[in-house]
Amino acid sequence: MFNKANFKEWFDRYKYSELAATSAALIASQFSRIFSGLVTAYLITFAEYFAFYGIMIYRSYKKHQHQHGKTTLKGILYLIRNLFLEFGYPAALDFFFIRPFCMYWMPILTGNYFVGIILGKITADSFFYTLSIVNYELIKKKE
Repeated sequence: MFNKANFKEWFDRYKYSELAATSAALIASQFSRIFSGLVTAYLITFAEYFAFYGIMIYRSYKKHQHQHGKTTLKGILYLIRNLFLEFGYPAALDFFFIRPFCMYWMPILTGNYFVGIILGKITADSFFYTLSIVNYELIKKKE
């Protein structure tokens, strides 16, 4: 499961979504000038999710369209099912618990807001991607 080809596949699958999510997190972190730390942590989480899943859905749709030529309702439902199976419980854990916790506490623990946001993002992403990649590999084996 953990070989060079798999790492390249995972990197290629998630790189654009992660780039968009990281950019959104850094931009949303500017809300700390207006809101409390806890509110900002949830705003960062929401912005990351919006960017990440927007890109994931778009890329999955384009890939499906390229492979099958025409997209049907059955094809769309298949895409939604696979994305839900891949990201379902990892996203729920990440959105409600892990990411807000990391985004709130890391800036406090490091004493530097920018470094804390980056460290919090890396920590939360580690949990999220570990669970998501396991699900992705299970989906691939079943197909």
